[in-house]
Amino acid sequence: MVPTDPRDLAAHHTRFPVEVDSALRAAGWAPGRWDIRQAESWADALRAHVSPGGHVHAVFPAAVEAWAEFGGLRIVGDGPGRQLGPADLHVDPIHGLHLTRTLADLGRALQTELCPLGAELAPDGTTAQAVLAVDADGRGYALDHTGDWFLGRSVDETLVTLVTGLEPRRLTAEAAG
Repeated sequence: MVPTDPRDLAAHHTRFPVEVDSALRAAGWAPGRWDIRQAESWADALRAHVSPGGHVHAVFPAAVEAWAEFGGLRIVGDGPGRQLGPADLHVDPIHGLHLTRTLADLGRALQTELCPLGAELAPDGTTAQAVLAVDADGRGYALDHTGDWFLGRSVDETLVTLVTGLEPRRLTAEAAG
């Protein structure tokens, strides 16, 4: 049923397409969700991790804000997807804890810094099949066994791409350089 009272319409407005909004809400998200304590805990864990080669994670406001709003959510894509099957996601940067150098190398190629955002989960629901990352400007990326992918110009666009099954853009040497 579509609301007809303007006050009811405002309550049903969302910044996401309906299928993404629905998946986010089913995962426990709501407008105004903000768990800065958990986000700061992840930031501390990432900053404390030093790879065997001495690499450290970049942590910046865009990542902390994404974790505060969406952190901990297990988002399940539903339906056939637009171009690909929708992804199941877990927004938890610890999925990328041991990819310090990988994220630093890709960030250098893109002339930015990258920080882990979470993971796209395999059908078993526990194994990461792609690590998700965010850059200092809030753009989203995925790294998997087939390559590196650009997902969106913001965390919101990244979620839309993954949950609706939009095809991401492959990063190439030309795109990165």
